[in-house]
Amino acid sequence: MFSFKKKKTKQDALKVIIDKAIDSGKKIVLPEGDDDRVVEAAIKASQLKVCKVAIIGNKIILKDKIPKKVLKDIEIIDVQSESKKREMYARSLYELRKEKGMTEEKAFELMKDPMYYATMMLKLDDVDGIVAGAKYESADVMRPALQIIKSKPEVSKVSSCFIMEMPENSTFGENGMMIFADCGLIQNPTDKELAEITIETAKTADTICGIKPRVAMLSYSTKSDPDIEFEDIQKVKRAFKIVRRKDSSLIVDGELQVDAALVPEVAKAKCKGSTLEGKANILIFPTLDAGNIGYKLVQRIAGTRAIGPVLQGLKKPVNDLSRGCTSDEIVIAMAITALQSKISIKGE
Repeated sequence: MFSFKKKKTKQDALKVIIDKAIDSGKKIVLPEGDDDRVVEAAIKASQLKVCKVAIIGNKIILKDKIPKKVLKDIEIIDVQSESKKREMYARSLYELRKEKGMTEEKAFELMKDPMYYATMMLKLDDVDGIVAGAKYESADVMRPALQIIKSKPEVSKVSSCFIMEMPENSTFGENGMMIFADCGLIQNPTDKELAEITIETAKTADTICGIKPRVAMLSYSTKSDPDIEFEDIQKVKRAFKIVRRKDSSLIVDGELQVDAALVPEVAKAKCKGSTLEGKANILIFPTLDAGNIGYKLVQRIAGTRAIGPVLQGLKKPVNDLSRGCTSDEIVIAMAITALQSKISIKGE
């Protein structure tokens, strides 16, 4: 069980997320019921009342692993025995994807795959979210989500962010957290995509972490000459203007070097008058290279806990796990997914 302290400190910042999700009433499905970490997470999430839980796996084996006092609150789905549901999901998948070359035979075959089965459960509102990736590779989690759930109308590409739980003595971030994006999906975002990542990440900070977004759009320069010809700098400048146009209330600035985004004294020297004043709690990286390197450096050197990737921009929430995840990290992902489902767009 979680070892969160009763007294709220920066170290239990992620307890904020768990607490926000308690009694959410949302049902989250776990397609990897053959993994002991997933089973343990299902039990913990149910006991904590983070969400309603459905788990896909062998019914006989799972009933033996889950304590009887918890079993009544967890829905066990055995794909092999759910013939009526499997047939219904297969026919729905065929109708959804036939113009993309889907055949009835292929649809019925895919419904034997727990990940596709779970995705059809989500598509047809039998669950509110999916958490997977303890055993599945990221591509196998994302493929059915992109094919069936798809992105929100206002988003051209699904992106991701990491919630960074800062060390107890850290002066950075808010409520012990910072958000980094995109560190996991979009390799070289366009200015429009970078603006979308910024807006979606601000929503994540607000709805999931309960912090008021203060967003820095990063570069290797700070407020450079508007006429400078380097395209990578101009891309961030254009993205910043798009964000300001789409959401004038968001506290955001760019392009900024990371020290100007995080250190008030440096901000005064490099970008006096910046709305961030060197107090950013969200960092938007210009490329996947920069984001992935940046979050791993902070994670390893500063001893920061990284939760994610949290997927952003899907119509309904699906979240990918690290294959090295612990059961507690799966529970946190379930809590995040339950909170995301509260703001998801229903249907197409």
